[in-house]
Amino acid sequence: MMPSSQDWINDPVGVVEGMFAASQNNPNSGWEAKAVEFFKDHLKEKDAHTWVPSLNDVPLHYLKPNSLVKFRCLIQDMFDPEFYMGVYEAVDPSTKAKVLRCGKYKDVTECGVDFNSRNTVTAERQTFYCVPIPGESPWVKESYAGSSQARVVPSTSYAPTRQKRSYEDDDDEDMDTQPQKQREQHAGPQSPSEHHGNGDCKRRETEAPSSQAASACHLDLNFPLPGEKGPSCLLKVYEDRDGFKLNDTVEVFGILSVSPALSALADEKDASSSLLDPADGMETAEEQRVHSPPASLVPRLHMLYAKPLPHNNPLLPASAALEDNSAFLSSTLSEMAAVRAELLAYFTHILLGDALAAEYLILHLISNVYTRRDVLPLGKFTLNLSGCPTVSSYTERFYQIIQQLVPSSYYLGMTLQNMNQMRLVPKKDYVANRLVSGALQLARNTSLFLDESQLEQGQLDTTGVRNVTALGNLISWQKVDYDFDYHQMEFPCNINVLIASEGRSLLPSDCRIHLQSQVAPRDMDEYLGSIHMHPQASQLNKFRMYLSVARLLDYSISDEVTKSVEDDFVDMRKDDPQSISAEDLHRMLGVARLLSLSLGQTSLSRDCWLRAKHVEMLRRSRMEQHKCVNGNEP
Repeated sequence: MMPSSQDWINDPVGVVEGMFAASQNNPNSGWEAKAVEFFKDHLKEKDAHTWVPSLNDVPLHYLKPNSLVKFRCLIQDMFDPEFYMGVYEAVDPSTKAKVLRCGKYKDVTECGVDFNSRNTVTAERQTFYCVPIPGESPWVKESYAGSSQARVVPSTSYAPTRQKRSYEDDDDEDMDTQPQKQREQHAGPQSPSEHHGNGDCKRRETEAPSSQAASACHLDLNFPLPGEKGPSCLLKVYEDRDGFKLNDTVEVFGILSVSPALSALADEKDASSSLLDPADGMETAEEQRVHSPPASLVPRLHMLYAKPLPHNNPLLPASAALEDNSAFLSSTLSEMAAVRAELLAYFTHILLGDALAAEYLILHLISNVYTRRDVLPLGKFTLNLSGCPTVSSYTERFYQIIQQLVPSSYYLGMTLQNMNQMRLVPKKDYVANRLVSGALQLARNTSLFLDESQLEQGQLDTTGVRNVTALGNLISWQKVDYDFDYHQMEFPCNINVLIASEGRSLLPSDCRIHLQSQVAPRDMDEYLGSIHMHPQASQLNKFRMYLSVARLLDYSISDEVTKSVEDDFVDMRKDDPQSISAEDLHRMLGVARLLSLSLGQTSLSRDCWLRAKHVEMLRRSRMEQHKCVNGNEP
């Protein structure tokens, strides 16, 4: 008899144990693969994934222990493999008979385990430390949470669990992880400024129980970005362990384990414990603290199924390839030119009437490293927007507008203090045996906004120089060199970097355009405030879908157009050999590619090539004029 829909979400352990028990009569049944397929098949049913509660938007104490949950996350660190008892023999309390039990997808066994049994099967699993996607925009979180159909109520085991745990440290009393940012699922959608929402609902969440702040202080959750909220989790992976890499973004479906025994046993280091990983005794105290944190703050998630996330835009189909959704793709492509025109008008207004800068901003936001040729990342388009006004926090307001449109972003004010004090590059801590995160450990396609207008006179110290070098390497090579003390380890990335500055940036860029203001508003705050509130939610959603789709489209150039481009290049060089270099041609081809994609065209046309040449000519002519007026600028 197949389990019902409620069974596979509420009691996935029961489903697995049922399949394990049925396999005892047939050792070659391949029950483990069948169990994984069972959950995969159920999750592929229409809207089935929306029935599964998410760790991202439901407070931990609202989730039933050992139920099926999902988590949208970035793999921040990977720990050593661990051994566990895949099969063990235990005494049935009622019949006193010895029975075989399945230890898969569990952290703790029941009592009465026969550790000397010859039937014990030791297996191996890999542990990954996962955090919410860094810099994920509030609109993304709200949209994912709003589409959930999961029914959650405060866990019935919540109060008794707290009574059982009275012997533990106060640090570990809380079953909630960062509740003030979590949404109560059955409270319905709330406004973007969540903390002004339903006070009673919020109070119920934050009061259960009281020592959250103390717990979080004692335990560094190792989020890459400062001020981030949300749960982190230890992900236990059984199948295809090599398919997961550091910094991958995935949506994981797994069995939630928050047993208080995990924390109690870690504290007591009881040699006769029934913890399924007997190798813990070899860890140092610091490593034990990091690798076995309180389950109430860092729950364990035993993976049944995971899917890579090519994007984290909830408005797009979840499937990896747009081609799988031909109806969605054709309707979107047909509207792209119209949406682009609206977005161009919107950006022109934000950039004080500068339509050319608005063109380049669109091209920047849809850029994407689509391949690497040797060490050279192709497709990146770092934009230096110089000439930004320094009044009324223009750059901060500008960032907030971009944050409203992209799924993930981070604002880095390049003050002297930030450059000299922040940890941008992740570093290996050998004592705790973990990778300490840095602000450049970001998910693919994150928009990184560097505000160089914040830079003041002063001295960069060793850390500051290292941080500026790391930003330069990120921009030039789309890689971050993680610090492993005795050596650097290169990690490729795919991050859209926008540099806002007054003069020319001290950092490299693929393209620089100087802002040419066409309007001089008397009150910049009021001007920007009116823009910020201007688009309707439906209009914003169109812009959000447009930017994500354009970034995911494939692109090609026909032999005929390639020949035409080559001929053009030869002609331009013939007139004035100094006027255009191979680097200029490379940039022009990049602009032509992005211009085509921005119009929903997946191959370069002659018209698009001519248009790309035209906008590049306008930009270069503006930069020449600017250089003449500001001759002393580097």
